[in-house]
Amino acid sequence: MNIRKEDALAYHQGDKNGKIEIIPSKPVSSIRDLSLAYSPGVAYPCLEIAEDVSKVYDYTAKGNIVAVISNGTAVLGLGNIGPEAAKPVMEGKAVLLKKYADIDGLDIEINATDPEELIRIIASLEPSFGAINLEDIKSPECFIIEKKLKEILRIPVMHDDQHGTAIISGAALINALEIAQKDISQIQMVVSGAGAAAIACANFYVSLGVSKQNIVMVDKTGVIHKSRPNLDSVKSLYATDRTEITTLAEAMKNADVFVGLSSANLVTPEMLLSMSKNPIVFALANPDPEIAYPVAMETRNDIIMATGRSDYPNQVNNVLGFPYIFRGALDVRATAINEEMKMAAARAIAALAHEPVPESISSIYNKHSLVFGSEYLIPKPMDTRLLWAVSSAVAKAAIKTNVASKPIENWENYKEQLEGRLGLNKGFIRSIVLKAQQTPKRIILPEADSYKILKAAQIAIDEGVAQPILIGNKAKIRAKIQEFEIDLADVEIIDPEPAHEQREYFANLYFEKRQRRGIRLIEARNLMQNPDYFGLMMVETGMADALITGLNNSYPVAIRPALEVIGKEPLVKTLAGLYVLNTKRGLFFFADTTFNKQPTADQLVEITELTVRAVRFFNAQPRVALLSYSNFGSNRDSTSEKIQQATQILKQRHPKLILDGEIQANFALRTDLLQEFFPFSELAATGANTFIFPDLTSANIAYKLIQEIGGIEAIGPVLLGLNKPVHILQMGSSIREIVNMISIAVVDAQSKNEFF
Repeated sequence: MNIRKEDALAYHQGDKNGKIEIIPSKPVSSIRDLSLAYSPGVAYPCLEIAEDVSKVYDYTAKGNIVAVISNGTAVLGLGNIGPEAAKPVMEGKAVLLKKYADIDGLDIEINATDPEELIRIIASLEPSFGAINLEDIKSPECFIIEKKLKEILRIPVMHDDQHGTAIISGAALINALEIAQKDISQIQMVVSGAGAAAIACANFYVSLGVSKQNIVMVDKTGVIHKSRPNLDSVKSLYATDRTEITTLAEAMKNADVFVGLSSANLVTPEMLLSMSKNPIVFALANPDPEIAYPVAMETRNDIIMATGRSDYPNQVNNVLGFPYIFRGALDVRATAINEEMKMAAARAIAALAHEPVPESISSIYNKHSLVFGSEYLIPKPMDTRLLWAVSSAVAKAAIKTNVASKPIENWENYKEQLEGRLGLNKGFIRSIVLKAQQTPKRIILPEADSYKILKAAQIAIDEGVAQPILIGNKAKIRAKIQEFEIDLADVEIIDPEPAHEQREYFANLYFEKRQRRGIRLIEARNLMQNPDYFGLMMVETGMADALITGLNNSYPVAIRPALEVIGKEPLVKTLAGLYVLNTKRGLFFFADTTFNKQPTADQLVEITELTVRAVRFFNAQPRVALLSYSNFGSNRDSTSEKIQQATQILKQRHPKLILDGEIQANFALRTDLLQEFFPFSELAATGANTFIFPDLTSANIAYKLIQEIGGIEAIGPVLLGLNKPVHILQMGSSIREIVNMISIAVVDAQSKNEFF
């Protein structure tokens, strides 16, 4: 993926500088709230904690806060760039902790390089945090600092640079050896690199069962021998006495496993050929591995390979481990992250790869099935099952080794708590993007003289989700591209004005469609100069796969050309607009938000059926509420009666669908209210996630209020019922909203419009 400097800087600056913020978790909207939050009410928890310090976990957020700490001496591949320059990376780590495990990460950058000073500073922070994630501290100081902190602190400490890669690659090694049918105690291993990650990986592999004498470590000057002068205490751990090997090429002969934590293109095909049968190669240098994946696979057909890259199988990604390791440790108030907990994490990750992969996860990666084997050694990063599998394994190991201060007694309840932390929403957009990336489609963008559209097109290309085609005046589009320095050098631009032959062809086709609807040929020719009509004809004739429009026009104006050119699906009489609201509680689906002003009962039925089909496409189980201002006949008028009628029809047609109406919105969401007042309702056990509104006014107002007041991400409108993939943007959509809609349009086109 091509990431440009200006885009990265704009992302990190944006409306709010940086990537994280702190928000209150309790209401502070009244004088009473403020008095409880601060003075005088705050004195009471202070006194409770003063009497029993363990109650700090009960009355503060300490138990869910991880300090992400660095001094900036070994930041990514950038080296010693200082604590301030390390801050974007630490913020990023905090984002991942929140996204994958609902942990509040707080980054702390320390201006100190002396290990003793760092130890003193970090140790003094213990009262504030539930755990400490050390990051990007150079070797060998990182070993000294972590070791000492683990000795003196009573909260978990882990240097993820060391242990994260070790745990994930260790899981991959367990499974790779199973496939290769090799005994871990007998294998010969070469480790390229001798930094913190390489040493930690070697240590972890020894814990797994690799013989230390069978590991040869190579740094930039060659094989590390015991006779080498000035060896530090860390490298000396893996210094070999095998004087007959001095180079990486010599070390690779007959090796069973190669682990690369060094730099690109160090391994040649000849080295690969010299390895033993069924060689295991973990080329983990990023972004370019020690040997390119295609080269390695072409060189040997018996190779079992992993890299650090997401575009090849078996990505060794630390995000498979550290969020869940800290989650499990925090949830039992562990006093440490010990070897047993790390080992439990690795074995849980390895075991999960053996489990059948749900279709909802396979579909993210556009795979019919992900099955344990040489191309699926470890789970994918978007596998939501990792939260339970790894966190519970770590928590159980903490309890077993007596470092848990608050053991878990009911594991089923714990599983529910974990699932409730994230809901479906956390991976929703990412899953759509990943699916789009598998088979990018040709997406028409007819409003191409707009900065937002052009920037969205660039991002869509950078993210690999689509092949945009820009329609409009070429001179104006190119001027705008140049003005804003947008990289669209290779994108196709089509100007309908001079495209006479194609325009005439489209005009004749359109005339055939609409000649009995009052359209004359001359009018058809004129319409084909309009980018929307021209682009829609490209979709209609198969020259493109989908179209996105509506940024600068009202919905009725934007939809009209699509209705005339594309038309509705066969058998569909009623179109609908769906919004997906991405909330802390999960995904909620609203329809119809854009199209039908006063739908009839029959139209509500069709809107519901189209919406249910789309909800299932988004890998959610629809639980449908047909909304009203009344509950189950409590008020009688034309609105409540049409909803009752629609509900009856739907129940007859779809008896297995979880659905009820007419019902008020709060009752549809509150199972406690339903169970108290309407226990007969089909929604009483689960509540609703899919809402069908009685009219356009209420639907449109509802989603916009929720979006703005709640600061909730709204994805849409997703247009349901057209014969081919066309989606209409909300007027004034942001660049990210446009990119999201492009991704949805691509996935729609991949499915050949079977869902929308």
